[in-house]
Amino acid sequence: MEQKLPLPPFTRETAIQKIRMAEDAWNTRDPEKVSMAYTEDTIWQNRAEFPNGREQVKEFLRRKWAKELDEKTIIVFDPNVRPPALPDAKKYRSEVEKWVGISTVVKVSEADIAWL
Repeated sequence: MEQKLPLPPFTRETAIQKIRMAEDAWNTRDPEKVSMAYTEDTIWQNRAEFPNGREQVKEFLRRKWAKELDEKTIIVFDPNVRPPALPDAKKYRSEVEKWVGISTVVKVSEADIAWL
């Protein structure tokens, strides 16, 4: 059985690390990366659907995200830049680029543009 670091029991620092790793995976909107944040035998529930295992999770996410785009889901993104709260500016700018690429509407101030 594979193990993903960090492992429990968590300290405050390792808990934050684990959460950030999961957030980073989800923010890619890449089913492969998201599925790797979970165990091989993961079981999910989404309404009446129960993806079981990484392969089904990947397929579920592909369908879900494709449907959202096909249905013309409106994605509004506001980077709302707060430099003092951003430990890694380069990484944040990279994430902003990804979200701008999939967003229907981007709300951005002149100050945000200057910082980005």
